[in-house]
Amino acid sequence: MNFTKMEGCGNDYIYINCFEEQVTHPEQLAIAMSDRHFGVGADGIVLILPSDEADFKMRMFNADGSEGEMCGNASRCVGKFVYDRGLTKKTKISLSTLAGIKYLELHIKDGVVDSVTVDMGEPIFEGKKIPTISDADFVQTELNAENATFSFTCLSMGNPHAVTYVENTTEFEVEKYGKQLENNAFFPHKTNVEFVQVLDKNHLFMRVWERGSGETMACGTGACASLVATVKNGMCQREADVTLLGGTLHIKWNEKDNHVYMTGPARFCFNGQWLK
Repeated sequence: MNFTKMEGCGNDYIYINCFEEQVTHPEQLAIAMSDRHFGVGADGIVLILPSDEADFKMRMFNADGSEGEMCGNASRCVGKFVYDRGLTKKTKISLSTLAGIKYLELHIKDGVVDSVTVDMGEPIFEGKKIPTISDADFVQTELNAENATFSFTCLSMGNPHAVTYVENTTEFEVEKYGKQLENNAFFPHKTNVEFVQVLDKNHLFMRVWERGSGETMACGTGACASLVATVKNGMCQREADVTLLGGTLHIKWNEKDNHVYMTGPARFCFNGQWLK
């Protein structure tokens, strides 16, 4: 089976062109291929498929085999893949995901995709739709992990996020706290956890513990959730840069249509063949 390794701000996935390849057990394949010692090494796999309702369909599976609703960094890479590999000539495409149809604008430089803007849709604040066990319209809660208490703002960007603020993101022990918080009973489907440092009104620094993958270099939906939560808490503007371990994403929460727009890079790493 042919595959392509790609990354967006260091959030790396293995992309499989299902116009040409057939994947029968994606959960098992994601676990095997994602292993960084005995596999290819990645945060998960992404299947690029035909769609009856959009230009293309994306399914993404985390490193533990669980299927995710949406991945912002992966959606940008899908945009680059389908354009640079000749599957489309369009620079504005629609992409079907478990979180609904997303719309991508491809920015071309020297004949290839240089960056992609993704319309991530509207943030969701209703507790039952995030989901959390709370039925509040705007969920803020305190949770404990490793004898520490964290104040969270919870929302969904098509997948669940819990955003909290720390004084020094660089030195924060993400792994120590992230796993417990991901699995907290407050989140029926687990959650992604963002640890955010507000540098100024236009710049956030965020590290993320991703549901099903652990700490990753970047999370597009997490960057969007971080900006939205920080705006709701009155600590930043509606348009800002979010720096992650793997790079910087530009996030805009548009006041007119209430949609969140994410712009960032996408890059090919290498092609390969899976023989197992």
